[in-house]
Amino acid sequence: MGNRVMSSGLTTYQQKENRLDEKEYRWFVIYTKYKTEKYVVDKLKRKGINAYLPLLRYTKKWTRKIKHYEVPLINCYVFVHITKQEYVQVLETEYVSGFLKNRGNLNEVREEEIEMMRKIVGEKNDVIGEAITFEPGKPVEIISGNLTGLKGKLLEKQGKKEFLVELDSVGWQFRMVIEEGSLRTLGMKESHFT
Repeated sequence: MGNRVMSSGLTTYQQKENRLDEKEYRWFVIYTKYKTEKYVVDKLKRKGINAYLPLLRYTKKWTRKIKHYEVPLINCYVFVHITKQEYVQVLETEYVSGFLKNRGNLNEVREEEIEMMRKIVGEKNDVIGEAITFEPGKPVEIISGNLTGLKGKLLEKQGKKEFLVELDSVGWQFRMVIEEGSLRTLGMKESHFT
């Protein structure tokens, strides 16, 4: 008697999508060892790979000294703009732990989200005011200041002046104080976030 292989109709296999393209450059997130983000960006740039690390700039003042320093907006995350050919080069870089994935698929970051992070780290002063007319769940857009053009969803109101912005691909949320006059509500056709 020979061996008989029985196949079950219940087994399903979902093919993983890596979202890497042969020619088109796309943004992805890589994990790095803690406090090595700047080092990793430098090493990637030496390899000719476009890497971006959003940095917050701080100033500490003492009686006789002023110190300026920068810290990553998101610890252990670096953003890379790559094609399929550069994938392995990124993984071979010292202190890179891997790519951010969701259900086994590489998480692609939209260009708009990279631009939003650039605006967030370039923002120097919080704008304080009251957003009385805005309610959670409504799509909004910032219409003045460094963050002009940023679209998001007002997820939560704490007090009367905090606007919560969500980055879906990256999986982080940023809380910013926005003046009521700097926001406008969006109609359904204008509120494309994905």
